[in-house]
Amino acid sequence: MKLLGLITVGTTLVQAQVPYTEYVLTPRSRILRPASVYNVNGTVSNAEQLTTGTTAATTFVGQSAVTYDFGKNVAGLVSFNVSDVSGQNDHIGISFTESSLWISSEGCDATADSGIDEALWWAVQPGMQYTAEKQYQRGGFRYLNVYHNDSTDNVTLADLHVYYTAVPHYTDEQLAEGVQTGFFHCEDDQINRVWYAGAYTNELCTIDPTAGNSLIYLGEVNSTSNITEPLPWYNNYTISNGTAVLVDGGKRDRLVWPGDILISQPGIFVSTYDMEMLRDSLDSLLVLQNTSGALPYAGRPFGTALPVWSFTYHLHSLTDIYDYYLYTGNLSYLEQTWDIYKLALNFSLSFVDDTGLANVTTSADWLRFGMGGHNIEANAILYYVLTTAIKIANILEDTSDFVETWPMIASQIRIAANDRLWDSELNLYRDNDTQPLTDLHPQDGNAWAIVSNLTGSTARSSNVSRALQARWGPYGAPAPEAGSTVSPFISGFELQAHYLAGRPEAAVNLTKLMWGDFMLDDPRMTNSTFIEGYSTNGDLHYAPYSNDPRISHAHGWATGPTSTLTFFGAGLQVTSAAGQTWLVEPQLGGLQYIEAGYQTNLGSFSTSTRAMEDGGLNVTLSTPQSTSGEVRIRYHGTLASLTVTNLDTGTMTRRSGEALDVVKRQSSSSEDAQIVTVSDLQGGNYTVILQLS
Repeated sequence: MKLLGLITVGTTLVQAQVPYTEYVLTPRSRILRPASVYNVNGTVSNAEQLTTGTTAATTFVGQSAVTYDFGKNVAGLVSFNVSDVSGQNDHIGISFTESSLWISSEGCDATADSGIDEALWWAVQPGMQYTAEKQYQRGGFRYLNVYHNDSTDNVTLADLHVYYTAVPHYTDEQLAEGVQTGFFHCEDDQINRVWYAGAYTNELCTIDPTAGNSLIYLGEVNSTSNITEPLPWYNNYTISNGTAVLVDGGKRDRLVWPGDILISQPGIFVSTYDMEMLRDSLDSLLVLQNTSGALPYAGRPFGTALPVWSFTYHLHSLTDIYDYYLYTGNLSYLEQTWDIYKLALNFSLSFVDDTGLANVTTSADWLRFGMGGHNIEANAILYYVLTTAIKIANILEDTSDFVETWPMIASQIRIAANDRLWDSELNLYRDNDTQPLTDLHPQDGNAWAIVSNLTGSTARSSNVSRALQARWGPYGAPAPEAGSTVSPFISGFELQAHYLAGRPEAAVNLTKLMWGDFMLDDPRMTNSTFIEGYSTNGDLHYAPYSNDPRISHAHGWATGPTSTLTFFGAGLQVTSAAGQTWLVEPQLGGLQYIEAGYQTNLGSFSTSTRAMEDGGLNVTLSTPQSTSGEVRIRYHGTLASLTVTNLDTGTMTRRSGEALDVVKRQSSSSEDAQIVTVSDLQGGNYTVILQLS
């Protein structure tokens, strides 16, 4: 594999020291101990001693239990020492839960719809250490319950700890030094915490490829299985090659899903740049392509156990390929996967009928209801993939007849969607064109219409953004296509949509309302990672599931703010291979300053933007010398001056009055904003100051 300017130690990019490490949640050691005692049942002597170290001891007197709190979501294999046992048949049990809501004396929270998971039990003897077997590593928990089952005997424990199993490809030394290559900071502490919680969530979703979900209860649900006892759980299925793989959730499903990668990969790019792991994850999906061109709904074993195909997730794999190339510049990988890509896209285009839209014939998606027909989400995603496919064809200089048809097909999709699915009264797209016309105006399709630029006009994008915001409830943005559901996955695309529509205040407000106030700070959450989904009334119930303890509280598809705040809030974007070209276009959205940075194979990129008292902006940026790009600044009011200073050479260019006419200016997408563009900047260090009169 040829990478541009890559410097590696093992498989990890050599990283510059990043600031704001006080927000980083990644453990610096693989040995983790509880932070505090959450609850005690029965008589337990010195329960808090198990939080302090290897020798301090805690005695469980008779039938008793302690719930320990790690203070954040963690993952791994539990161990403890037994120093004394007074009886002959004593057992110690351990169970786990991500949310305080599911702490139970009966077992763990759940990894399936079939019921809760069983606790781990050991028949204990003095002077012994006990460690969970590898298949019983728990991929996500904040709370750990320790039970003693005998009503008369006592057991004394010491050295209770967890061996942290997430991000298994990092050495102990790398963890100790810190694995993050990117950073984010603004004056709002809650938003900072959201950014880093997203980064940490993706790390918990990075697992040993041999520790995937074995899916032994696939398809079983409470209503049909008649299972009343806790179930065993096994994380022992090999789901990819390599030393690490990105899965959807830490606790479950622990499978590779292309839709989840769509959100997680950009978040990993801006936080840890763990790209080799992402390539192995993508390969585990691409190898399952069948002869028709269809790519799997999910990876092994799901992708081989069930004959389920998803029109949208198939397309997400193609976007994942493009994003991987964009972030790495790995041209050889793009070349190697191009035939797979074209076969898959050709299969998708076979569903386009004489309306100009794809007619979807499968219901599988992100667990929304009613996918099918001329669906707006599916067609907006297909339109987006076509636009990126055209970019790839240009990169690879593919001018075949098949490729030459793509611009026309994309144009037909955009025209037909706006003609058949647009509802001018509500300023939203309908879910479908079925007769009689549906009243459903989905979050997913309307957010994707903006993200893909299917709207075709800046005014329409702004109108959709406003209409989506008008539907928010006290716990976030609803996804009516999935019942009374809030979907952090789809809301991640809505965040992007508000920025792209030129309404950054809406994006900032939604980040604080949904990810900050609820998903991060609600006491039922882990306060460190983000939940898979929940109800519009704030209940921890996800409509597609019958078993609420099953909900994952560390789900990569919920980490949209991490990349969105960097790409659109800080405005720091790579626009071609690994940042060979770049764009800085900050949108503060009511914040007073934002700093962000990350690394690619070409070097370090960073920017800092501050609001000025006159309404202007002061932007500082640093990019690798071998690159080039431009700065775009949105503003409201009258432009007084624009000053560009090359900090490397000391050269300053200042334009005011009539000289501003040479500056490239254009109308923005909404709110009567204007955009000024500083083009043809070579990589280096600059300040750009825009002042208003």
